[in-house]
Amino acid sequence: MKPSADFSDFIQLVARLRKECPWDRRQTHESIRDNLIEEAYEAVDAIDQGDMEELKKELGDLLLHIVFHSRMATEEGAFTIDEVIYSISEKLIRRHPHVFGTETVSSDQEVAENWETIKLREGRESVLEGLPRPLPALIRAYRMQEKASGVGFDWSDWELAWKKLEEELEEWRQAVHHEGAEARAEEFGDLLFSMVNVGRLLELDAEASLRQTNSKFERRFRYIEKKLRSRNSSVNEASLEEMDQLWEESKQKA
Repeated sequence: MKPSADFSDFIQLVARLRKECPWDRRQTHESIRDNLIEEAYEAVDAIDQGDMEELKKELGDLLLHIVFHSRMATEEGAFTIDEVIYSISEKLIRRHPHVFGTETVSSDQEVAENWETIKLREGRESVLEGLPRPLPALIRAYRMQEKASGVGFDWSDWELAWKKLEEELEEWRQAVHHEGAEARAEEFGDLLFSMVNVGRLLELDAEASLRQTNSKFERRFRYIEKKLRSRNSSVNEASLEEMDQLWEESKQKA
């Protein structure tokens, strides 16, 4: 086979791998599920870095997983890739009546509200259904708040949410001083949830913001390590004062 931009050719390529490659043949949905998560995060990292060439590659890896899982399902008699495509197409058409039907909307907020209303009509018991528990906690908090907002359960502005944040900060402070570990953890979680809420209302994504700060910390700490190595030293040997000085220096360069 030769590389091709034709989707049907790619489906055949994956089918051949399943038939002729010993490693591909022994895989199951369960054996490569973590790889699927890893590829999704690699795509997110490429987006964060603004690297379109890398994003192209990572989207290809994600597409491989979609087709690979579909191929295994086909072999099991569960479903085919055609059914996967039909299912998502049908759902998108059904949930966009303002595009494919006769409804009209005046804002993206109204679209979000309609989306949640339609899902409830489809038989869901809660607007919070469909959010996997293994999602990173900051992402899940943001999405739960977003979904609740879609049906009108939300602060009218960020300043009201800020007052709630201040309340949660004080409650956590009291728990730190007067309560045990369990109460401290609960109040800390409430504080984080409120911070996500204020950020969301200011159109800030908590997960993306924290990833950015993590990257900044890593750059600056690696700067400290590099400078200490140039002095034939290390973080294990340097004093806190020396590392603090290099940290301040790193702010100007990293």
